[in-house]
Amino acid sequence: MVSQKILDKAEVLIEALPYIQKFNRKIIVVKYGGSAMTDDKLKRNVIEDVVLLKLVGFKPVIVHGGGKEISAWLSRIGKTSEFKKGLRVTDEETMEVAEMVLNKVNKELVSLIQSLGVKAVGVSGKDAGLINVTRKTADGEDIGFVGDVQNVNPKLLYDLLEKDFLPVVCPVGGDDDYHSYNVNADEAASAIAEALHAEKLAFLTDIEGVYYDKDDPDSLISVLPISGAEKMIADGHAGGGMIPKLQNCVDAIRGNVNRVHILDGRIPHCLLLEIFTNEGIGTAIVKDEEA
Repeated sequence: MVSQKILDKAEVLIEALPYIQKFNRKIIVVKYGGSAMTDDKLKRNVIEDVVLLKLVGFKPVIVHGGGKEISAWLSRIGKTSEFKKGLRVTDEETMEVAEMVLNKVNKELVSLIQSLGVKAVGVSGKDAGLINVTRKTADGEDIGFVGDVQNVNPKLLYDLLEKDFLPVVCPVGGDDDYHSYNVNADEAASAIAEALHAEKLAFLTDIEGVYYDKDDPDSLISVLPISGAEKMIADGHAGGGMIPKLQNCVDAIRGNVNRVHILDGRIPHCLLLEIFTNEGIGTAIVKDEEA
């Protein structure tokens, strides 16, 4: 007699089949950050999810952050992290540390992916002019080498995807004079997803998703049209840290990314649960006509 546990596994696979068919050969950009970057078990879960997506025919691209590790390394050299409007004030020394740390994180992720049997290539936004930036300010105040994305040249990523590699991008951009700039990873992921005309963009965060009321955990929104997201930004219903993330979601949808997901990266295998199950988790931001 076949056990119910085995039959349940078969049902899960059958439930996933239409999604595998629908998204086969489609590009999915995963912005990897939050606790999933600092907890080794969660880190492996996320990378296993991305590897599985790759092996069943998706074309994933990872864009990662590294803010907590940058702060830790700055503390080691006796430098205090300073933020204005949520952006790290980045002088020349801080930029050197940030670039070093982001490249270190990048190659650790590449090694983990390759240990699971998939070919990965780590790139910086400076490689092949991938991310072109100008200097960003905070309410008109100079905050140093912080980049505002102006243009993404996706050719390098298309070439890697075509050759069956999984690209892993660290958010360091270059300006027209080839200076290095620290780029917000959410902004980089959104711009890259737009340039690649990605089917999906997934943000891994430390919250369940978007709430109607930021103080009420029972007000989680499953599907949010971009008009609703813009209204939440305008009327202040979104929490302070969620506002720029929601704006990046809106920008991505308006830039012809089909769907954007905000997921709780602390949930094991959150990517698989969102993409391969009928219920899904987190919040999906969609075009108004799809809502």
